[in-house]
Amino acid sequence: MARRRLIVVSNRGPVSYARDAGGERVTRRGGGGLVTALRGLVTHEDVTWIASAMTDEDRAVAAEAGGEAFEEHARDGSTYRLRLIAHDADAYDGFYNVVANGTLWFVQHYLWGLAYEPAFGPELGRAWRDGYEVVNRSFADAVVAELDNDATDAAVCFHDYHLYLAPALVRVACPDALLTHFVHVPWVQADYWRTLPRDLRVAVHEGLLANDVVGFHTERWRSNFAHACEELIGAEWNAEESVVRSGGRATRALVQPISIDVVEFDALRDDPAVLAEERLIAERRPELLIVRVDRTDPSKNIVRGFRAFALLLERHPELHGRVVMLALLDPSRQSLPEYADYLEALALEARGINDRFRQDGWWPIDLEIGDNFHQSVAAYKQFDVLLVNPICDGMNLVAKEGPVVNSRDGVVVLSENAGAHAELGEWAISVNPFDLEDQAEALNRALTMPPDERRRRAAAISAFVREHDIEAWIEGQLAEIERLADPASRV
Repeated sequence: MARRRLIVVSNRGPVSYARDAGGERVTRRGGGGLVTALRGLVTHEDVTWIASAMTDEDRAVAAEAGGEAFEEHARDGSTYRLRLIAHDADAYDGFYNVVANGTLWFVQHYLWGLAYEPAFGPELGRAWRDGYEVVNRSFADAVVAELDNDATDAAVCFHDYHLYLAPALVRVACPDALLTHFVHVPWVQADYWRTLPRDLRVAVHEGLLANDVVGFHTERWRSNFAHACEELIGAEWNAEESVVRSGGRATRALVQPISIDVVEFDALRDDPAVLAEERLIAERRPELLIVRVDRTDPSKNIVRGFRAFALLLERHPELHGRVVMLALLDPSRQSLPEYADYLEALALEARGINDRFRQDGWWPIDLEIGDNFHQSVAAYKQFDVLLVNPICDGMNLVAKEGPVVNSRDGVVVLSENAGAHAELGEWAISVNPFDLEDQAEALNRALTMPPDERRRRAAAISAFVREHDIEAWIEGQLAEIERLADPASRV
């Protein structure tokens, strides 16, 4: 069967470019969970991937290609086309730092307390107009150019919160284009969207409804989206058909939980770099090991996790010297003041807890700041308890990665506000991410759980993730695209 032509559109691309010490150009795998998940598409289909030029060398590559798509190679040797967009630096700063990560991310993870923040001034309007709109227009223009370039039958697959405006722009230029958009972050309730200026929140919802299909990780996020469309722009939601109707268009809203590349993690389990990191962890680990692997993002709830651990130690002195929390944290978005402040706060919290409880060479929190993926996989193998307690998360793949490689029948303590909870909550210990007492008790329950129950829960999560892996998610995406390819099947 012929490979379907896909145009994948995301802010980050599958690779980035740099120069090595000798001045030679090198190609590196793109960062981020989204890119990792989407890379599998290029092995299935005829893919053109449109992304931002993120590095100086990316921009040099884009310039050499004249702004057009060029051929690249996937890890399995298959080829795909890559089109890098070199944005104006000021426009990209407004798009990425002010709007996407400084505003939309905070909205979509319920990160504002509302008593004092947000307090939008004219800078948000400027960043939206001169940044977010401009960059989304650049993406839309690139998509239209590819559709005009002998790819009129291609399906366009937009991804995430960076590109909410682009589908409507493409729809105007190409009314019959097949457009899908997957939202990898939570969708909050309509009242929280009202924190944004009216024209911005309307543009977000109308932009998404220009797609034929919008995908979410959970029913909770889809339901919030559908009702927000009703309340904020007067759309109609037909739950039986899973369709939102607005402005003469119908958009299907689907639930398709993303997952991990199980084959990759099986290979990583015995990777020499992972084994070397595991030896270091095993040499210094105590009897009981709690692990958390996160970006230093306020939504990940790291400070409350530390405080819950301190409460556990306060209430259970018998655990002193026997348990350590190993926190492997990847610095995130440090150009934003809120993120820099949060990293400082969590480091200060860990230091205070260590000063309070340490004794005879035992430090209860082993905090490591850095980007070391092999170390994270090694920690996954060694955990007795995996703490995943985000304030709110679209999915959270850590909850799926860890159990697949763990060798100790480790227990997952999982926030009820993580998207992964909808699938794994039956076998994890659920927690309210705002309730320190609840989390402390959950950690104690996990640490003292009988071996048979630990084994049952761990096996169930691993089996579920293996059955519902990234390949299954990709197949679901492609099946929906094939359905849409028949014009008669479009709602």
